[in-house]
Amino acid sequence: MAGHRAAQARSAAQRDPASLPEVVFLGSGEFGVPVLRMLADAGRVALVVSQPDREAGRGKKLTPTPVTAFALERGLPLVRPQDVNAAGELEVVRGAAIAAADRSVRDGRPQPGACFVVIAFGQKLGAPLLDDVFAINLHGSLLPRWRGAAPVQRALMEGDPVAGVSIIALAERMDAGVVYAEEPLAIGPRQTAGELAEALSGLGPDLVAAVLHAWRSGTVQARAQDESRATRARKLSRQDAWVDLSLPAPRVRARINGLNPWPGCAMTVSGIALTVRRSEEAERPHDLLPGQVNPDGVLACGEGAVRLLEVQPAGGRVMGFAEWARGARLAAPAPAASAPPAGG
Repeated sequence: MAGHRAAQARSAAQRDPASLPEVVFLGSGEFGVPVLRMLADAGRVALVVSQPDREAGRGKKLTPTPVTAFALERGLPLVRPQDVNAAGELEVVRGAAIAAADRSVRDGRPQPGACFVVIAFGQKLGAPLLDDVFAINLHGSLLPRWRGAAPVQRALMEGDPVAGVSIIALAERMDAGVVYAEEPLAIGPRQTAGELAEALSGLGPDLVAAVLHAWRSGTVQARAQDESRATRARKLSRQDAWVDLSLPAPRVRARINGLNPWPGCAMTVSGIALTVRRSEEAERPHDLLPGQVNPDGVLACGEGAVRLLEVQPAGGRVMGFAEWARGARLAAPAPAASAPPAGG
């Protein structure tokens, strides 16, 4: 199915973008911006709905979401409701989608009805809002694996060899809707969660366009998810910021890279606190015991070894481990440790 969907997506990319249906886009995070850009370039955005601006940084400055920032830059119609399901907000959002469908008829390019595209929005959409609307969601995993808030991070942290994206129908249960399309993507040996998320988001525009074209032409197909294979992608917290060094090297490498960019992987080397940002598997020197690291960054695990590639000292910048080790005058071998944060 994945190969068929990928081919369908590439075919959609060759169609006239202006033949896409006009949609209401609901999103907040960076993950949805490439799809919003595609729709905006085609002139097919009736309304953008995003989360309200939030305080961010040490100065607690009100900061727009990445989707809001893009919409403002492009001059797109925009609302930022505290609760999109509230009566007044619901009327605005549904009204925009219904008006877009009516407008398509007057313009001579009718679509089957109102349409929402939802990507990393951050608010649950209730049944009254979705009533008689074709609503699709771009999710960062190959469902039913990794339903939930952190699918990209969990795929990496658990050592999955392949990640991907799925386009699903919105459903009452989180990420449980029927699947309209999907596309896999191999995970690189040094790839971090931030890099993987960026790569996956780049698959979104063609795949969303394929589904929207199929819906408009009456040829959209769907499959139900296999509930027996469902796994949960729990939201990350600061309590996740560590790794068990007694695990085999592939698991240690996967967890370190999956915790980048946030919350990072806390570790001490010779008692000095570091956040490890990137690692790769490495050959283990015969004289290196588990829990020891040499100045080249090779760290012995329960089985095998990883090489610590990038680290960040407390209050400092991200740098290569070897550079840090020279500045710290690290003796070899040095003890390394990582443990759950206090209170976890």
